[in-house]
Formats: sequence, C-alpha cells, structure tokens
Amino acid sequence: MIDIERLARACFKEMQVKNINPKINMGNYFEDFELYQSIIHPLPRTISEGDVSLYIALTGSRFTLHSSEVLAKKMGYEKRPLDDMLLFHMTFGKSVQDISLNAIANLGYAEVSFKNPAYVGDTVSMESTVIGLKENSNGKSGVVYVHSIGYNQNGLEVLNLKRWVMVHKREYDIKSGINEVPELKSTTDIIQEITIPKQKYLDVSVTGGKYLFEDYDVGERLNHPEGITIDDSDHTLATKLYQNNAKVHFDDFMMKSTPMGKRLMYGGHVISMARSISFNGLQNAMWIYAINSGTHANPTFGGDTIYAYSEILEKIELKREDIGLLRLRTVALKNMKPENVKSAKGEDGKYLPNVVLDLDYTVVIPRKQN
Repeated sequence: MIDIERLARACFKEMQVKNINPKINMGNYFEDFELYQSIIHPLPRTISEGDVSLYIALTGSRFTLHSSEVLAKKMGYEKRPLDDMLLFHMTFGKSVQDISLNAIANLGYAEVSFKNPAYVGDTVSMESTVIGLKENSNGKSGVVYVHSIGYNQNGLEVLNLKRWVMVHKREYDIKSGINEVPELKSTTDIIQEITIPKQKYLDVSVTGGKYLFEDYDVGERLNHPEGITIDDSDHTLATKLYQNNAKVHFDDFMMKSTPMGKRLMYGGHVISMARSISFNGLQNAMWIYAINSGTHANPTFGGDTIYAYSEILEKIELKREDIGLLRLRTVALKNMKPENVKSAKGEDGKYLPNVVLDLDYTVVIPRKQN
C-alpha cells in the first residue's frame, strides 16, 4: 500500500529545501507547537459587499435574513448581518498559515459559537491557543488541537471555536510521545441571552417556507432534494476568498504526487454547501447559533456532487417567546442522493465512503406568535 503521508511529506520536504531563505514562511510542523502556546494570527480582514455577493455566487445561499436589507431591518437589525458561515470562513482563514499550512487534513470542530453578529464594514481578526497535542503512532505526523477566538474591530467576540488538524512532522526519527488530548463537549453551552433582536411577526411569504419552531418534531428527517456539483474553479475561488492558503487545496502539482492525484476541497466549503442545500426544508432557520461538533468523514474533490439530509435531534425552549432552537444533524453526501442512504455509518460503525460531512449544529428559528 502506498503511504499517502510519506509521499505528501516528500513534496513538502522538497519545497522546504528550495526555500531556505529564513524570510520565507514555510508554516509550522507538529514539532513547532507547544501546549498552551498563544498565537496572534496576522492579516485582519475588512469584509465588503463584494465578499457577500461572491459568497452567494459560490454557494447559492438563500437565507433571506442575509439576502435582504429590508427584511433584516424589519427583524430588528440596523442592516443585514453576515451569513454565519461566511463569517466563520473569513475569520477562520486567518489561522491557516500558523496552524494548518502543513496540514494533511482538518479533522473536526467542536464548541463553535457565534456570540455577536458581524456586518459589512467590520474588520475581523483571530487569536488561538494550543490546547492539545497528540503524536501519531507512525511518528510521521501529529494532531494539533486549538481554541481560536475571532474578534471585530471593537474587540467584540464574533466567533469562538475549537478544532483539530493533522499536521506533518519535520523529523520522523525524533519522537516525543506526547499525548495530551483535551476534553471537548458534545454540545455547545446554551446561553439564554442571545444577541438577536426581539422578533415580531415574520412574513413567511418572503422567506421561502412557512414552517416555524413548533412545526418540527424530534426524530424527523428532511431529505433535501437539490444536489450541487462543485467545480474545481468554484472551491478554488471560495478558498481564495477566505485567504485560506493550505497547500493541499491549491498545489495541484504537489498533489499529483499523492495517490489522491489531485487537490482536496476545503472542508469548510463543504459545510457551506450543505448549509445552502438545507435551505429547502429549513427556510426560516436563518441563524446558526452553534456548531456542536463536525467531522469531515471522507475527502471531497472538484467535480463531486453534494447532496444532504438533516435530522432534528432536539428542540430547545428559551426564555423568549419569539424564537427557539433546533439542534440539527446535517449529513453531506458526495455523488449519492439522500433517499438512498439510511444511515451515515455502516454496520462496522465506520462512515460510508460517500459521506463527506457529519455536522451537529444548533440553529435559531422564529416561533409562531398570536
């Protein structure tokens, strides 16, 4: 069997030899991280109307709150807030050159929350703390766990997340044996005071769907009918938009030397596509409150067609009469329609090869009002 890590590592090593000038940033390897290390990521980003329009063009997102200034004002906002996933990508992208430039794969997320909304004109930045390190048994790579917080220009927290990523080692022969894995919560803590304006009567004729909090049942499954084929140009442009410069997404010459033979799609783009597809059936779930956990189960490539289904895991009452929370599980599939999949995992407990994303997240949705 061909060793994917060995081949990818050889590519990285060759690039490192050619770029020996210390002014060149070659990214961090597993050995470069330390427990509780604090990292202030460079390149703050001011978000423009162009970013919003391009995000819609690349994902087809249709949630009305993020599309209509008029509706946003009727819902109590001064102007339309950013789509939560666009905010996620624009902020998350700041951390790539320090955390995952030399990544093999981004493995998952936990405890992701959006405390305050962001708007066009805001400038976002990010800081991270290393909260865990686990060297893999093969000695060729390790998993880095980080806790990252994104802020706007006023110091308000707009994104809080934990993620873990598999990163190449620089030297195979030197083993640390480190195995410090943080405890991660299965669900994100629910904060009763949610920074969403008091919602008045919602005209569902303009949102695309009539169903509200009370209309959903725990255990219900929604097979979203639309499939979206993602071309190489789509996911490449999206990843550039987020200033995510991870090599596995861009360097086709390097990736041809691996058994995969081509670039990997940024997993976050798959999340956005699954979220966009979920619109049909969840039209009024316009806010993402939290991402409780997420797993990129299998790689996705340009040319794959993404489908998705969602399950209602939990209904959460708040101390508010205008909104409630739905905890969802959205599973994204490549090249397979949701009605042909009964479960994301097989009898052996492993993900089916067509499952590319298993996302547990919580959305805010208006309630019926008398």
